[in-house]
Amino acid sequence: MGFFYFLGRKKFYIHFLIIMVLTIIIFLGVMKSLDYYTQHGKVYLVPDFYGKTVDQLIENHYEEYFDLLVIDSVFDRNNEKGAILMQNPKAGSKVKQGRHIYLTVVAQQPEKTIMPNLKNLSLRQAIVTLEMNKLKVGRLNYVDYFARNAVIDQTINDEIIEEGTELNTGTSIDLTVGKGRMDVKVNMPLLIAKKPKAVISALHYASLNLGRVYFTDVEDTTHARVYKTEPSILESKLVDLGTDIDIWYRSDESFDFDEYLLKFTSDTLNVDSTYIDKNIDLNDEY
Repeated sequence: MGFFYFLGRKKFYIHFLIIMVLTIIIFLGVMKSLDYYTQHGKVYLVPDFYGKTVDQLIENHYEEYFDLLVIDSVFDRNNEKGAILMQNPKAGSKVKQGRHIYLTVVAQQPEKTIMPNLKNLSLRQAIVTLEMNKLKVGRLNYVDYFARNAVIDQTINDEIIEEGTELNTGTSIDLTVGKGRMDVKVNMPLLIAKKPKAVISALHYASLNLGRVYFTDVEDTTHARVYKTEPSILESKLVDLGTDIDIWYRSDESFDFDEYLLKFTSDTLNVDSTYIDKNIDLNDEY
């Protein structure tokens, strides 16, 4: 009997049909099982976890949908301890159930650093050294001393802080600084349109202090920019060492600072060249 004879028999087609039906059933069963185990086609949008704690996520049963993993912690004075600062995948991402969500949270304990020795450094060197050690400059207290802008003491709340003292990062260090032999004044920096962090840095490098701070129409400080200072740079181009500069901020979302800055152009701020020549070294370090 040949092959074609076998193909002509009814029994062949019955067996072939049975095999095909079983194959289809098995295939559909496998695919259904895969759908069940892999959640095929079913995704979830990752919520925005910023500012929440892991405990809050668990209370809201997010762990039933995502595998929450804390991979890092950082110190942040502006947020609650344990609050989530970053997440990966980011909010709005589409993921399957059980996807790892990697979280960075605010540390429960602040990061520590060591107080450096700033004595006899110039003010500029001291500022850089503090920044390198994750510390901040507090007030500049000027006293009679032969070397102008030389650091004499480093204090917190009027108490001297010795080199090697362990401190929380971000601690403000007040500096006692020399006036020098001459009673000199320093140039008032142009602060208009600067953001708060830049203002503090500019004042300290100019041998000045931050005074009172006012916020006008500012809801989000990330949009705050200097609108006014007291004394004003238009009226006082030179000020005493260590002068407190009061600052008024407005929001750059509701105020046109580009146009406003035109009032403070170099033409407006020109100082008599002869006067500059006489005082050219007033802001120099000792």
